[in-house]
Amino acid sequence: MAEVGTGPEYDRDREVKAFDETKRGVKGLVDAGVTKIPPFFVEPPEVLGGSTWSSTDDEARARLNIPIIDLGGAGKGGERREEVARMIGRACETWGFFQVVNHGIEERVLHGMIEGARRFHELPGEEKMRYYSRDSKTKVRFYCNYDLLKARSANWRDTLLFDMAPEPLDPHEMPLACREEAIECWKNMSALGNTLLELFSEALGLESSYLQNMGSAEGQVLLSHYYPACPEPDLTLGVSKHSDPDFFTILLRDHADGLQLLQQGQWVNVTPVDGALVVNVGDLMQLVSNGRFKSVEHRVTVGAVGPRISVACFFVSNRSMKVFGPIKELLTEDNPPIYKDMPLHEFLHQCAISKFRGWRYAPFEKQV
Repeated sequence: MAEVGTGPEYDRDREVKAFDETKRGVKGLVDAGVTKIPPFFVEPPEVLGGSTWSSTDDEARARLNIPIIDLGGAGKGGERREEVARMIGRACETWGFFQVVNHGIEERVLHGMIEGARRFHELPGEEKMRYYSRDSKTKVRFYCNYDLLKARSANWRDTLLFDMAPEPLDPHEMPLACREEAIECWKNMSALGNTLLELFSEALGLESSYLQNMGSAEGQVLLSHYYPACPEPDLTLGVSKHSDPDFFTILLRDHADGLQLLQQGQWVNVTPVDGALVVNVGDLMQLVSNGRFKSVEHRVTVGAVGPRISVACFFVSNRSMKVFGPIKELLTEDNPPIYKDMPLHEFLHQCAISKFRGWRYAPFEKQV
């Protein structure tokens, strides 16, 4: 079958390989002055389509905004601890997403990380090429779409990724353009992640250290996405529809729109809030909570004006052979397990296969 917008002679594999070998990513195309995106970035209409919730009524519009949770007073022994845990629980049960303010990370750290990411991605192509890699064992790597060589359509973004844990990353392997900023950001997000894990546990009615003791406490991966201005934004996406195969993700972004989550078959825009961080439930959290906390599919659109920048910290267990399943303390006769136990590596493999085929991990599809 011919690719979208191409003729029968189009050789997608050859074109993708040639693009990948430039090691310059999407930013390289923009720097070259392209006015049309290459065909392998074009998404079919059924992927780009889907209605977006909107309303002219103020009250109705307010209901479309994901929860904004103030973490002030939510530390151990804090006067708002129980209240905040309840709010997080409700957000995870209904939206699977929420934004946090008063989270304890200084504005200079957040702004510094965004600017550090910008500095790296806007370096001359020759300077970035040395970090370009598709080897998942490389702890610092710059690339355009991790699945570029096999995905149906490519996304309009470049990525710089750091594997920060469980093995320590040598700072000298990191680009000088964002080295200090990335290390400081990761330390701060990891500390916030530990607090959130405690609040997630308490929201489920468990001891505060329960989820940490499961091996989910490390912010293992820190990455920055760079979305250049796109000459044909209506034909592609910055990130295709997906859910995160981790326990949860903390997301920092600049002030640009583009992030959308799927609710009741419609896309909802996640409006940026000054100083806020976005937190979303991952697939592993849905698994261990027996479906109580929802891992929600989301995507990122692109714009004609750019760039847009985001930074994500993924909280993943480092115990690949550990068996994960619904937490036994949450199960009752009225709440039997709806997912089976399986080793982490198998669960992640099933999630990856499903995503490549264009759907969610099957047990989640049946429930959500």
